[in-house]
Amino acid sequence: MYRRIRDLREDHDLFQKDLANYLQCSQVSYSHYELGKRDIPTDVLIKLAAFYHTSTDYLLGLTNERKPYPKLK
Repeated sequence: MYRRIRDLREDHDLFQKDLANYLQCSQVSYSHYELGKRDIPTDVLIKLAAFYHTSTDYLLGLTNERKPYPKLK
């Protein structure tokens, strides 16, 4: 999971501080998420999935499918 959020950030040419600003946390906190030094809270995981237009399952490594699930009606 930690590798995936770093890879997605790099694929989008973003810095850790950019994601930290989006998530309203410090750059150090976000860095700890990417390094696996800190567990990612559920609300942060959901925000990351929405930001990258993917599913939480992809971020968690439960699927290799990057496309998000269809929205509920």
